[in-house]
Amino acid sequence: MSDPAARRVVVHGTVQGVFFREATRRRAESRGVRGWVRNNDDGTVEALFEGEPEAVDAMVRFVHEGPGAAQVKHVDVEDIQPEGLDGFDVR
Repeated sequence: MSDPAARRVVVHGTVQGVFFREATRRRAESRGVRGWVRNNDDGTVEALFEGEPEAVDAMVRFVHEGPGAAQVKHVDVEDIQPEGLDGFDVR
């Protein structure tokens, strides 16, 4: 098992009201990724992913596309220190 990775992402585009948070939660849980996802007041979706580096990378790739109805314009990605989170929450 490798050291955990953590990334914070902010997803811009048509990403609210398109099942983005729930799709992200389901994908994260299926990959064993911990963290959270939330809508921001400015219309973006923000998430924190923590876990095995390969699984975290897969989540970052997923949010670049999002669920079918989403129209992702761009994604800000920041490497951060793992916090030791437990589970995955929709906020």
